[in-house]
Amino acid sequence: MTANTTAAAEVTAWRNAVVVAYAGSGLAFASWVSRLPAIRDGLDLTPGTVGLLLLCMTLGSFVSVSASGLIVLRLGSKRTIRAGAIMVGCGMAIAGFGTSVLATPVAVAVGLAVIGLGSASWSTASNVEGASVERAVGRHIMPRLHGAFSLGTVAGAGLGAWAAAASVPVFWHLAAAGVVVAVSVTTAAAWFRADVTPVAGERKYVPDNFEDPFTGPIPIVTAGAPADVSGAPLDNKRKIAEAWRDRRTLLLGVMVLGLALAEGAAGDWVALALADGHGQTDAAGAAGYGLFVTFMTIGRFAGTVVLDRYGRVPVMRWCAALAVFGLGLFVFAPVPWLAFVALAIWGLGASLGFPVGMSAAADDPAKAAARVSVVSTIGYGAFLCGPPLLGLLAEHVGILHSLLAVMVMLVATFFLSPVARKAP
Repeated sequence: MTANTTAAAEVTAWRNAVVVAYAGSGLAFASWVSRLPAIRDGLDLTPGTVGLLLLCMTLGSFVSVSASGLIVLRLGSKRTIRAGAIMVGCGMAIAGFGTSVLATPVAVAVGLAVIGLGSASWSTASNVEGASVERAVGRHIMPRLHGAFSLGTVAGAGLGAWAAAASVPVFWHLAAAGVVVAVSVTTAAAWFRADVTPVAGERKYVPDNFEDPFTGPIPIVTAGAPADVSGAPLDNKRKIAEAWRDRRTLLLGVMVLGLALAEGAAGDWVALALADGHGQTDAAGAAGYGLFVTFMTIGRFAGTVVLDRYGRVPVMRWCAALAVFGLGLFVFAPVPWLAFVALAIWGLGASLGFPVGMSAAADDPAKAAARVSVVSTIGYGAFLCGPPLLGLLAEHVGILHSLLAVMVMLVATFFLSPVARKAP
């Protein structure tokens, strides 16, 4: 085996390990979300109490993502992902134990807070690692990595539905899922290379007969200095502060925010909007969200080819335009079947915002952790704060018309698309 082939195989193993990290995150998220009705019923909670429980996870996530840049710079992405996966696994077990054994909302709240603390930093570190392997293979693969997260959520939701139908206790389900996630991700992390991969240098392609089916020809980085992940705390704080003052980074965050809000709003409100606004059954509402997620996943797996061919800026413009058209059609659809068509268009439009934003933020490897953390924090703001604010607006204008507020940010995303252009 030649040196080039060996190096290419190492990059492929690295890529596969990052796929496991993304898929594991999706599996963990969907596992506990799918058992939320069982948690509510088991503890006899009111909707208000459920909201408070979710707020605990939201606060944990926001604290974690806000500090994620410093954490990744200090620990490196490998150790951050491992620690995050273990925390999420423990949080799932605590939430399940609080439901099935202790039967107290306080324990569930603690578990969800631990999940939030672990998952947000894990997400930032995964994006740093994903951007590094994307540079190594020389193609846009970040959309497919986020597609792996989507596939993980599909698997988690399916297993959760089976566990609920089989009356599996919440503790045993979440504990088992937590162990699977923690073990698989911490094991896969052994192949991560972002913390030691050169950040500058010449890329060389391996012979034509070695082509990976996922990414195509594998390039090899042959020169440059290793990334520094053990800087002094003061230097790390300075990097974060500089990232928050960087105009392009902030604009990337706003660009991502629009499509992230479109994705988050769909997750929280599509099923209700179909039921209340379009007169559909609860089952049809759930199917509508499933359709949205399916087309978002399709968009992410197709995104690699589209981005390689057309580049980030045109693709982001088309994504924003599709999301605006799909959302508007969904709100004003005169017949229900047209609303379902609109969900497919909306899902395609929302698919690439986060992946492209993370890739663009990581264009400079030496500043990737700081800038990715800033863009992630702004994007997470859409996921965490946007849907509740839409709920308040819905009290006055109804669920369907409250979604029109998302279009304002989508228009901003359209005009901010040029900031995604690859930095020199």
